[in-house]
Amino acid sequence: MDAVLLRLDAPLMSFGGVMVDHIGVTRDFPARSMLAGLLANALGHDHRNATRTERLQRRLRHAVRCDRPGQRLVDYHTADLSESHLSLDGWTTRGVVESRGGGPSSKGTHVRLRHYLADARYTVALTLVPADERSDLDRIEAALRAPCRPLFLGRKCCPPSSPLLLGRVEAADLHEALEIAPLWAPTEVPASGLRAWWPEGEIPLRDDSRELFITDERDWRNQIHVGRRRIREGRVIPREARHEN
Repeated sequence: MDAVLLRLDAPLMSFGGVMVDHIGVTRDFPARSMLAGLLANALGHDHRNATRTERLQRRLRHAVRCDRPGQRLVDYHTADLSESHLSLDGWTTRGVVESRGGGPSSKGTHVRLRHYLADARYTVALTLVPADERSDLDRIEAALRAPCRPLFLGRKCCPPSSPLLLGRVEAADLHEALEIAPLWAPTEVPASGLRAWWPEGEIPLRDDSRELFITDERDWRNQIHVGRRRIREGRVIPREARHEN
């Protein structure tokens, strides 16, 4: 199996879950929808390309290794959307001018609680199934080297602090790709390994892993969370750390 490796490193990042009212939570690991959106942004998709982005999301398979968990941070903020300067046109990351709509939700003071991970580091291994469609791994690798638009890790206020693309590897599965992926320096690896998440069925069930049910896909046309799937949470011991021991 051919896999692309990503490094996620930023002062702040947010792996959004299902939002309830004004509370924007973060998961412990990046969702499939977040990675699909990240890749779609690098490839130059926009909201008119919802069908292409949803197809990319369905094909995407990924596993995640937490190299450093960081700290949780909650940002409380308010915005008075009736202020005159907030109704002015603004530039988007797509390079076009956009105006704020005039509906009821655009008036009055809005309170928001936004959850973030501060000073965290992650390694992601991803592949596409099937591998031979228009947006293949070669296109994705090229897009990550020279993205069509600025990229961010969950929210627009979370730009990465280093290039996202770590490289390409050949592995039996995504779990093994995380074992092959190089460590951050310095990274302390416990004897039990680093916390990790991978797709259900990637490797035989192990006593040190557990099953999770998550909703981490997105209906890109209607902009809502959808679906429910199973993943495994467990540990990965990088080969580099085994050699050190």
